[in-house]
Amino acid sequence: MSEATPLTNDTPLIELVGLTKSYGEGAAEIRALNGVDLRVDAGDFVAIMGPSGSGKSTVMNILGCLDTPTSGAYLFRGVHVETLSGRQRTLLRRYFLGFVFQGFNLLARTSALENVALPLLYRGVPKHERREAAEVTLGQVGLTGWEKHTPAELSGGQQQRVAIARALVTSPAILLADEPTGNLDTKRGREIMDLLTALNRDRGITVLMVTHDHDLAAYAHRIVHFVDGAVERDAANGEGLR
Repeated sequence: MSEATPLTNDTPLIELVGLTKSYGEGAAEIRALNGVDLRVDAGDFVAIMGPSGSGKSTVMNILGCLDTPTSGAYLFRGVHVETLSGRQRTLLRRYFLGFVFQGFNLLARTSALENVALPLLYRGVPKHERREAAEVTLGQVGLTGWEKHTPAELSGGQQQRVAIARALVTSPAILLADEPTGNLDTKRGREIMDLLTALNRDRGITVLMVTHDHDLAAYAHRIVHFVDGAVERDAANGEGLR
């Protein structure tokens, strides 16, 4: 493992310092990130906004250990993630990060319970413990009684709740949400945002969310605007904590 920076009470959960990401070489080079500085403290709720091509999805992929930066530093609890091996990044992703996607990404022929339990299977958790944890987590997102239903038997909002439960079953330090309401109508979208807000407020789960919707961003504590691969504005949101 990479040597960690000594932890203090002021150590952020996540810190990006001068982060860059480039694709291609020479005249064909495209710089997706151009010196990003960002700090996220434990328990924060941050909305990331910006036009298409601004770098917000690229930075989320790096935060989620799905990609690596070209230069700069990515620290997670003081550990330099950019220096970790592929195996170490996989373990970080498996044990500390939860993901919620716009497309739900549920296994179509698998029950809600089995979908939620899947991350625990990868950890080698015994079957009875996986089942118990999945049942508890489904209850926490309001889906008690729906454990045996497949995605086709659930509404869009219920499917996203299953996806959130799958992300939460491992008790992650941070929840990375990429357009989590993009496939939902307004009412179901608000239900999901209310759920994310409650998880942040009541369980202290850090939420980092990409969205194009200003109404959804209003749920966050902070709004970070990306433009041309860099942070243009990072400001507290007075409408947060609904």
